[in-house]
Amino acid sequence: MDNSNGIHYIELSPNPIRFDAVSQLTNVFFDDSNKQIFAVRSGGATGVVVKGPGSPDDVVISFCMSDRGGAIRSIKFSPDNQILAVQRKENSVEFICFQGDQPLLQDIITHQVKTMIHGFVWVHNREVALISNTGVEVYTVVPEKRQVRSVKSLSIGIKWFAWCCDANVALLCTSEGNSLIPVLVKQKVITKLPKVDLGNPSRDVQESKVTLGQVYGVLAVLILQSNSTTGMMEVEVHLLNGPGLAPRKCHVLRLSLLGRFAINTVDNLIVVHHQASGTSLLFDISLPGEVINEITYHTPITPGRSIKPFGLKLPSLSPDGQILQCELYSTHWVLFQPNIVIDAKLGCMWFLNLCIEPLCQLISDRIRLTEFLLQRSNGKQILLKVIGQLVDDQYKGTLLPVLETIFSRINKIYASWVQLELQNQTAQPSNVKTTTLKQSTPPIVLIEQLDMVQIFQRIARRPYTESILMLYLQSLNKFNIAAQEELSKMIISELISNRSFDTLRRLVSYSMLLESKSVACFLLSHSNVDTAISQVAIDMLGRIEAHEIIIEVMLGQGKVIDALRLAKNSMGLEKVPARKFLEAAHKTKDNLIFHSVFRFFQMRNLKLYETLSFPKAEQCTEFIQHYNNTFPAENPTRQPVS
Repeated sequence: MDNSNGIHYIELSPNPIRFDAVSQLTNVFFDDSNKQIFAVRSGGATGVVVKGPGSPDDVVISFCMSDRGGAIRSIKFSPDNQILAVQRKENSVEFICFQGDQPLLQDIITHQVKTMIHGFVWVHNREVALISNTGVEVYTVVPEKRQVRSVKSLSIGIKWFAWCCDANVALLCTSEGNSLIPVLVKQKVITKLPKVDLGNPSRDVQESKVTLGQVYGVLAVLILQSNSTTGMMEVEVHLLNGPGLAPRKCHVLRLSLLGRFAINTVDNLIVVHHQASGTSLLFDISLPGEVINEITYHTPITPGRSIKPFGLKLPSLSPDGQILQCELYSTHWVLFQPNIVIDAKLGCMWFLNLCIEPLCQLISDRIRLTEFLLQRSNGKQILLKVIGQLVDDQYKGTLLPVLETIFSRINKIYASWVQLELQNQTAQPSNVKTTTLKQSTPPIVLIEQLDMVQIFQRIARRPYTESILMLYLQSLNKFNIAAQEELSKMIISELISNRSFDTLRRLVSYSMLLESKSVACFLLSHSNVDTAISQVAIDMLGRIEAHEIIIEVMLGQGKVIDALRLAKNSMGLEKVPARKFLEAAHKTKDNLIFHSVFRFFQMRNLKLYETLSFPKAEQCTEFIQHYNNTFPAENPTRQPVS
């Protein structure tokens, strides 16, 4: 146990759902599908209070029902809270219809079977699955006719079962052979899936050692057992990897402890609680581990630490109130999936939450921390903060390989998302509205270029900034991701500031920066620093065939002949504006250039209009006069002034 410095990475939700604690008169039940907790007084005769998430201070439903004999074994509402199912006997279930939030006690439907019912789960507003020692059967409840009709059944001997409401899967432990068989139970559907591969056919798996949940969207069967060699406890993780595939042991979590354990899943992490040491161990099966015979063995992400201490505010007349420090890892705790903790004696229900920031202090390996944060639902801002710290003024040259690997991790995910978006855009028919298309699910954490630019802007103009920018650009290029405008402009600014013109020229020549008019104009705005920048901009404009801008640049530089040649080839002879070029030639104060340009347009006029004269619409009078005055002896007929 390592709780130094008071660092805790797991905490209880700040506002627990409060309910009447267990007593001689009150029994407490929990429905893990609806996440509702039932406080039943005197078998329901003196009241049933139902509470659930979203209303910690308000009663969800409160009612009374008759005590029909026999202690309540299980009680659950249908998903719409309109039918209450109550099991008092091992072979029957009662269904009580509700009008609003009050029961219609005169219309109780009792369904009795000849088998022993292990439990039941609602699969729809009017459909319930009864799981007994002889199989699984789905029934439709018909309140209007006070009937319960069988719609689907599966015959199989069952010792016990576990239920995963998120996946609608029941894990059945069979009477013969002790096999673990997942069964998909939905409305009017029961689908038997391949059994869990336990390795040893004679192996007996106890119900208390099995947890059923979802990790990274995949159904996981978690089995607690002792290692045959070391004797220490470990958790086998069997994943249902796809339709038709048997759940296979893919991971083993090494606990290196003995005693009593309980398991939750929080934000795709497997949390193993150890009661004796009062600690919780975190495991992430997405992180690399030791691979033996295609099974990955994991150790805890960091040494185990306790859940953050929790002070429960008690009713009091004093303004400050009284605070009760709750006993953590209490023997009265009961855990449900995915992240629910119930203390029946205290009358509190919490959700376990992950505290990410403390983990950043505990995971010293920045690459491993990056891999960890990329899989956390609230990991983006923390990861950006970590990267920002790495590239800040504490930077050391030895961190370049670390940054290179981190950039590779984030850009691999970024590239997959970009590719998926491109495929969706390409596959979208033009006549189909976008609202009818299935939207892509983004990665858990997506670090885009704009996110990185905001980090890089904080280290602009530092001696090492260019190296980091080049590293990030190379990583993008490695995954075939085009640099966007903001990143391209920042790289250009750094290279110009460092007078790295050769690097700038190479990046443009290999199309590693965004090729656009905006970026080219950004380059041109810095052309006063060095003439090489202007040429780089022109090269980029040429690649995107932005000839009009190139012509303007050339005219501004006095390269009138080059501009005229480009205009002729790109615009066509008839579209070349005479006045613009004659004006530019005149500004050069080079008579030879002016003469060449003027004669070019005379030849153009001759070809297009069969005369040397300029059309009046081109408004070239002043340039005709300048030509006649400058070259009076060249043409005896002189150029007429239009």
